[in-house]
Amino acid sequence: MGRVKNRFIAGYSGLRALAVIGVILYHLNPKLFIGGYLGVPIFLVLSGYLVTDHMRAAYEQQGFYDTPNFYLRRAKKLYPQLITVLWLASAYILLFQRNLLAKLNQIVFTNLLNVYNFWQIANGQSYFARFAANESPFVHLWTMSIEAQFYILWPLIILLLFKFVHRTKTKVWVILELTALSAIEMAVLFKPGQDTSRIYYGTDTRFFSLGLGAALAFIWPTNKLTSRLSQHDTLLLDIAGGVSLFAMLFMGCSHIMDPQSAFSYRGGMLLFSLFTTVLVAVIADPGSHWNKWLTNPVFNWIGSRSYGIYLYQFPVMIFFEDKVKNVAAHPLLYQLIEIALILVISELTYRLIEKPFGKLTWAKTKAFFSKLLAKRGTWQQYSLTALAALVLVRGSIAIAKAPNVKAVNPNKSQLAKTISRNRKQQAKDNQAVIKKRQNEQQDSNQSSLYQDAKTAAKRKPVNRDYERYGISQLYLQVAKKLPVTAVGDSVMAGSSAELKKIMPNALIDAAVSRSVTAAVPIFKRYKQQKSLSKTIIIGLGTNGAFMMSDLDEIMHIAGPHRQVFWLNTHVPTRPWQGQVNDELSHAAHRYHNLTIIDWFNFSNPHPDWFYQDQTHLRPEGAKFYAAFVAKEVVQHELSEEK
Repeated sequence: MGRVKNRFIAGYSGLRALAVIGVILYHLNPKLFIGGYLGVPIFLVLSGYLVTDHMRAAYEQQGFYDTPNFYLRRAKKLYPQLITVLWLASAYILLFQRNLLAKLNQIVFTNLLNVYNFWQIANGQSYFARFAANESPFVHLWTMSIEAQFYILWPLIILLLFKFVHRTKTKVWVILELTALSAIEMAVLFKPGQDTSRIYYGTDTRFFSLGLGAALAFIWPTNKLTSRLSQHDTLLLDIAGGVSLFAMLFMGCSHIMDPQSAFSYRGGMLLFSLFTTVLVAVIADPGSHWNKWLTNPVFNWIGSRSYGIYLYQFPVMIFFEDKVKNVAAHPLLYQLIEIALILVISELTYRLIEKPFGKLTWAKTKAFFSKLLAKRGTWQQYSLTALAALVLVRGSIAIAKAPNVKAVNPNKSQLAKTISRNRKQQAKDNQAVIKKRQNEQQDSNQSSLYQDAKTAAKRKPVNRDYERYGISQLYLQVAKKLPVTAVGDSVMAGSSAELKKIMPNALIDAAVSRSVTAAVPIFKRYKQQKSLSKTIIIGLGTNGAFMMSDLDEIMHIAGPHRQVFWLNTHVPTRPWQGQVNDELSHAAHRYHNLTIIDWFNFSNPHPDWFYQDQTHLRPEGAKFYAAFVAKEVVQHELSEEK
């Protein structure tokens, strides 16, 4: 009997194209394209459906499945491109970016063994943090390991199902039960405020997307679908496909799918996978029009090269942004250059690696090298062989050197230690501040803070060390007594100890990777606790652009009688710097009680204040930050009093 062949469904190239476009847009600007990471569940649902459908058809038609041949075909499809990206990136790292050599050998071998996602979990490599030395060009390869694990284990599970479970309905229920367990585990393991790497990378917690596709293969088998449908049924299918695609696009663009929000893990990703499953089913049905509608030359090109595009996108971005420090200067231009590089590399490797190796046999390999050794090859063949040998040697040297390079744990860097220490102190100090404010009349007679400041500045100076950072003793006296609520991200978190010294009555809540969206419930909580001062300082925007509705909600919580000071951003290595600062500038014109502290222009001439990322502050820079913020706040307060 011949091998069972899948019916080719051209519309799936369009679906793959949408998936990889979403992922690339997310990596280019994770806050603007906040749900772009959902391209991965699309790939997983498709894999679950197509692989299971092929196995099901083989068992039903032939009574067995050729698992060894399946493994061989998957290896020929996946490994040539995977090995290429690993060795190309390793060679580049050796030549141009040796700070990434540490643990390179572990990264390469865990990818080759298809357990890289578990390595990422064990090594605390967050998918969502691009600062503080987390610049790995391989961080996105976790999904390749999950897919490979599925390819290895799923044939065995299907074998057991066909051997011991005779009813199709029961097989579906078994798969759906496994799917439900996976989704429930993701929901249960999610803890607000904690790193989500364990559940984001986990094969067990991501199986539900594969499982939905696999269950669909029994419910909606491709070889049993017919185009002979009534006009009414065709219309229903087209509507179902349209609703599903609209829902997927909506979720992909909506801040409700923030990848660090509770909803994403407690049903959001499952819901998206369900919509994807419906669309996959509709495209497969010959009676619907969605297969045709998602088939066009552009989608066909992107979809056929989606594997390479996915593999090479992140290395290109990481390597490019390392050399072009001021990405924020021309964000659109640089992003277009990055996309062009990704597409060119993907096209070249598709033609030179993916297609030829996918059809490679031992006989063809032997004939090729025999031809080269006999000096009967073309100059292109000799050139490509020489280039491949050079990459192989350089990459192997990099991998061999890696064990001797001491890894710098980003969680143990000076910045990380400072932030961790500051966060602990914040928690301790804030309990006392909240208790004190709850026992007092909220910010009573704040103008009395300024009455004796001038006299106190002469008689009893405070924090004199900070005067050399540009703040006067008069302002230091006022800042010492001013009640403030400050909420920020990692930039403020790294400088909070200095800010607290100048403003000891401040309640400071700053944390790594905090977005404007994540800050909204924080302001609500402090207002409910009667701990929201009449003076509010906000340091958010480092991690991406935000929805203006979130800013509006924060201003609504603050109300018209509180003065809000918002620091604009200095993040030149990210394309959203200008966008964030422009949005804040526009917002200041809309709210009379919103003042922008121009941290960008104040700090921009002083690159020595910053760590290598040009965003987070060295100890000396943190002092300038604290003094500048306090000075701007006090200056405004004094001008209002006058």
